[in-house]
Amino acid sequence: MIARAIWATDPQASRGRLHAEPESPTRSPYQRDRDRVIHSSAFRKLQYKTQVFVNHEGDFFRTRLTHSIEVAQIARSVARELGLDEDLTEALALAHDLGHTPFGHAGEDALGAAMKPFGGFDHNAQALRIVTLLESRYADFDGLNLTWETLEGLAKHNGPLHRPPPYVAEYDAAHRLDLHGHASGEAQVAALADDIAYHSHDLDDGLRAGLFTLADIAHLPVVCDALATARRASLDMAEQRLRHEMNRRVINALINDLVIETRRRIAELDPRNVDDVRQAGQPVVAFSAPVAEANRVIKEFLFARMYRHWKVNRMTGKARKVTGEIFSLLHANPGLLPDDWRGRSGDPPHTPRAAAAIADYIAGMTDRFAREEHLRLTDLSVSG
Repeated sequence: MIARAIWATDPQASRGRLHAEPESPTRSPYQRDRDRVIHSSAFRKLQYKTQVFVNHEGDFFRTRLTHSIEVAQIARSVARELGLDEDLTEALALAHDLGHTPFGHAGEDALGAAMKPFGGFDHNAQALRIVTLLESRYADFDGLNLTWETLEGLAKHNGPLHRPPPYVAEYDAAHRLDLHGHASGEAQVAALADDIAYHSHDLDDGLRAGLFTLADIAHLPVVCDALATARRASLDMAEQRLRHEMNRRVINALINDLVIETRRRIAELDPRNVDDVRQAGQPVVAFSAPVAEANRVIKEFLFARMYRHWKVNRMTGKARKVTGEIFSLLHANPGLLPDDWRGRSGDPPHTPRAAAAIADYIAGMTDRFAREEHLRLTDLSVSG
């Protein structure tokens, strides 16, 4: 068993929760955070939210839920290897996509455009909004009352926030999250585990969907070596097995590079505690320069051949239209909102508060519910 690293986050030294609660006799603070995320309504709904392919397009494609589970598995493995707190890392990995809209980035683009006059929409800020405000599970407070360290990691796992989204700035004013520094090592691991998961698994889903072939990706850095090694494992391997053999080697190569580069940076920084990591001038968890460049090339390929493929564009175009029209209809007439959401929107109707309530309502929808709600709002043959 790898000993806890000196730069790891110590659950015994947590800065606590906004609302004081008795500690659990059986779980650490970060285990409780992980469990609260898993039992939340927002987490369950990730099962029916798009990763790349809209949920009904196929049972084998990743959803936000399966993606989050895969990120958590990678993140926890890396955290264990580096001696970091696995439970905090896992909690952050499982929670990182809670704020995503239906229909993936297409839905977020549409909601962002609709919310532009009211401060915009950002899925990371929405995740913080969900866990601090929108989840209604406890008698004494709104949200999940997660620890400071989990909230900090959610807010700035991608790096310091010098110009935070409106809700993050509003929350920070009441409960300081030290937005101008880096997050803990655990949060940095969760962020890069996300990169590893979506690069490798989007390659897998793109191959499965027939958007490109193994020959099309044989030139990509990291992928080319993984594919060649997989082919040498068996000369008559079926393509499905070859795809999986390649994919696991891609994941392994990215993880190994991440661990080696992070250890190099830690040796150079010589941090004495987690605050030294937060105050470092750069991330301490990182890929080496060659692998960071390889990730950029893979991402560029996926944008050109998958995320912008004409078949995907057709579905995302429809998704933007559905999301935008739902917002327009509800914002023009908040009386169309269900009772509990109409109460949140306040009076008069065309205010930032009303727009935020409508955005919360739409962002919390699954793909299926959004399609059905659009029909209820636009089709006379469908009852409300």
